[in-house]
Parts: sequence; structure tokens; C-alpha cells
Amino acid sequence: MEPDFWHERWETNRIGFHMDAVNPWLVSHWPLPGIQRGSRVFVPLCGKSLDMLWLLEQGYRVTGVEISRIAIEAFFSENRLDPLTEPAGRFTRWHYQGLDILCGDFLDLDKSVLGTLDAVYDRAALIAMPPVMRPRYAAHLAALTDRKTCALLITLEYNQLKMAGPPFSVSVDEVNRLFSDNYSIECLASTDVLEENAKFRDSGLTLLREQAYCLTPR
Repeated sequence: MEPDFWHERWETNRIGFHMDAVNPWLVSHWPLPGIQRGSRVFVPLCGKSLDMLWLLEQGYRVTGVEISRIAIEAFFSENRLDPLTEPAGRFTRWHYQGLDILCGDFLDLDKSVLGTLDAVYDRAALIAMPPVMRPRYAAHLAALTDRKTCALLITLEYNQLKMAGPPFSVSVDEVNRLFSDNYSIECLASTDVLEENAKFRDSGLTLLREQAYCLTPR
């Protein structure tokens, strides 16, 4: 989606994609193999996700990127954290202890700003993008990481004809097309979560599958 779309969503508080609790797949499947406390975890399109705070509390260093200043301000305010801010290339870096959030467009990020990463946690980035944008996202993510950076990817799969995104449906086949050149892909879990998601039920869906993948560099 274009940046203006997300700015408008945050400005009008249309943020149904935000979860008021830590994602259960993160709790169940973290840490990924080889990821120790103190490792640096990247959270693309992080919004004001409480998952970042959970990772921080578990002893990990966390770096998020988010285009909306409103979202970042809300994250720190709602969690009663007092960050420092500083310029970082085309971004503004918000820092609190082991947590950094870069305010700007994910696609403008480069390694000089982001630094070295140990892992990626994507719950809301890939599924936020329409099909035409996903290859660019996957390629840019690969460019920002190195040969030791693994990822926990969480997707949704449903009948896209019955409901428009975002969040968009991303199939198993598409995950393989996007990431198999750079990663070995393991499906960790796949569950129908329709009962817990009234918005999707009200759209007439009969199945909403949430899936968690471990992406390990080849």
C-alpha cells in the first residue's frame, strides 16, 4: 500500500490490524534456533505492536521500522516509556534502552542505518501488502539481512474474493515463491482462527488460517 494509505489509517484510528495482546505464535515459537538472549530482532512495519515489548522483556534487543509517527508516539506513550530521538539518515530513530524504532519507509532502509540483525519477526508486514508489492518486500528484506539471519513469519490465508485486504491472504505457495531462493522454509503451525476474528466472520468467510513459518538462510 502507498504511504498515504497507512498515514490516513493511523490519523483516523482505523487500526483494526493492531492486536491488544502479544501474538500467541510468537510466545509459542520463540526463540528460533540459534537465537540467544541479547540477539537483535528486526520487526518490519511494527506499528505499536506489544510484541516488541514482549521481545524486549525476554532479553532481546529490538529494532522496528514504522512509517507513521502517530503509531510510534502511541507505542511509547501507552507503555509509559520515555524515548530519546535522533536523526538516522532519512529516518528518525526513537530509542529506549534495548529498543529502537525507525520512523520512515521500510523500502528506504539500508544496512548503514539498520545495522546487523540476528533475526526477523514479521507478523504484520507481508500480509499488509497487496500481491504486486510482496516480491519487492521480500527482496529488500533479503538485502537488509545476511546469511545467518533467520525469521519468524506469520501469515493469514483466506478466500480473498469474499474480503478485501489488508490484511491480505498469503498462501503457502506464495511464501515459497517469495522466500525459497534465500531461505529454507518450515511451517511451524497452521490453525483456523476464524472464531476469534469477528471482522472476518462478518465478511462471510468460512475459513481463516493463520500460519507460522521459520525461515532459515540457505
